[in-house]
Amino acid sequence: MITASGVELRIGARVLLEPSTFRIAAGDRIGLVGRNGAGKTTLTKTLSGETQPTGGTISRAGQVGYLPQDPRTGDLTMLAMDRVLSVRGLDEIVRQMRATEVAMADGDDATRDAAMERYSKLEARFTAAGGYAAESEAHRIASNLGLDERVLGQTIGTLSGGQRRRVELARILFSGVDTLLLDEPTNHLDADSIAWLRDYLRAYSGGLIVISHDADLLRAVVNKVFHLDANRGQLDQYNLGWDAYLQQRETDEKRRRRERANAEKKAAVLLAQADKMRAKATKAVAAQNMARRAEKMLSGLEAARMSDKVAHLRFPDPAPCGKTPLTAEGLSKSYGSQEVFTDVDLAIDRGSKVVVLGLNGAGKTTLLRILGGIEKSDTGEVKPGHGLKLGYYAQEHETLDLERTVVENLRTAAPDLTDTQVRSVLGSFLFSGDDADKPARVLSGGEKTRLALAALVVSAANVLLLDEPTNNLDPASREEILAALRNYAGAVVLVSHDEGAVAALDPERVLLLPDGAEDLWGADYLDLIALA
Repeated sequence: MITASGVELRIGARVLLEPSTFRIAAGDRIGLVGRNGAGKTTLTKTLSGETQPTGGTISRAGQVGYLPQDPRTGDLTMLAMDRVLSVRGLDEIVRQMRATEVAMADGDDATRDAAMERYSKLEARFTAAGGYAAESEAHRIASNLGLDERVLGQTIGTLSGGQRRRVELARILFSGVDTLLLDEPTNHLDADSIAWLRDYLRAYSGGLIVISHDADLLRAVVNKVFHLDANRGQLDQYNLGWDAYLQQRETDEKRRRRERANAEKKAAVLLAQADKMRAKATKAVAAQNMARRAEKMLSGLEAARMSDKVAHLRFPDPAPCGKTPLTAEGLSKSYGSQEVFTDVDLAIDRGSKVVVLGLNGAGKTTLLRILGGIEKSDTGEVKPGHGLKLGYYAQEHETLDLERTVVENLRTAAPDLTDTQVRSVLGSFLFSGDDADKPARVLSGGEKTRLALAALVVSAANVLLLDEPTNNLDPASREEILAALRNYAGAVVLVSHDEGAVAALDPERVLLLPDGAEDLWGADYLDLIALA
């Protein structure tokens, strides 16, 4: 259980959360919602203990499991399965048991006898810690999240961003903690895994806060909603499920508008009467009293809900280029003995639209990194055509320098722009005032997405490589991206689980990984998008 008393959050002069008091008890499944940049990620990070509140106190009873938007693990040489098991301390025992099994096969009698004795003690420790039943549970959770034995046997460093995130989610769910804090847990999951996760969270008996833009997940799981209002810095708490919350918010807003309209009408009458009375000295005091009464009438009203601001996005007019600005021939990639894809050919003509499909781990992100010059292929080459100007959007925001500020990141992307122009562009992406001078590392996932997209806007790129560009975005911001995709005149290579993004792109061709087969786009491929 988590109890927050008078918790306040600020970044510089900006108030993310006015002093608020709430609790997360066993059985509470809370959906934390609000626009991108409202402070949802900052709040969950603070509740987890990773950062401290500006004011107030947070107490935690029991263990807390936190899944951030961009989970990172320091040891990239650790096996994926060991990473999952490590949350209960089983990974070290398993590693020692594996090493002891090797020693038991040694031909030397003394070595073998010592290893057998050591193995018995390790197995006893393993059994006491939950042992084979726990390992079986970990495999079951991982399998339901789309992690098969092949992936679990690889080191973290060889996995795609989506696979690493699913490993972290499996680890959190396997942990058996009392409270879960999950930030966009459905990112990188296929349709079957999302369906399983919904059922898992709906049956979860501990406390839960989930940040998600997946309305179906919220509808299926949550029994309470916390709305973080970016305009007021207020946390509005509703003891309602998702659909009832939406209806209640709309009802409350209609009531506020009606009360304000009635009060403004009455206040206008009082002020008009006060203006008439001021002309007579004998009635000046009465006129002042009427004016005060009108002001008091208006000040006591709840403020009408302000519309959330939305970033205005339009991809750049593409720079002139030749007929085929980007070509790739014979690309292959392996990590150790694990082959990702082989012999991939791709020609991107001016203005062409291509979607890359494949199951998680098929190498979609890796291919875009190779095309973007971020990573080297094992074989083949990428050939830039005449006038090529690439714009690369990375799903894990690797193109951002997290230690530099928002302004500095955009200046790097567009060194020819003046400071006024840079800040004007950032303002259209909702980075104004102190927000533009924040280091990128403190941004939420949605804010990092907006900053990376701002860098694309000023790039004049004629080939865009877009890797899950709609992840972490609220519905209004997502619609802006879809509109920008529809209107962009340059070439696009898109990787996405979002059917709406693919529909907006209206692709001409599809590249299927890991085989590298290319085909004309057809409606039949829509069924593969959610599975990819």
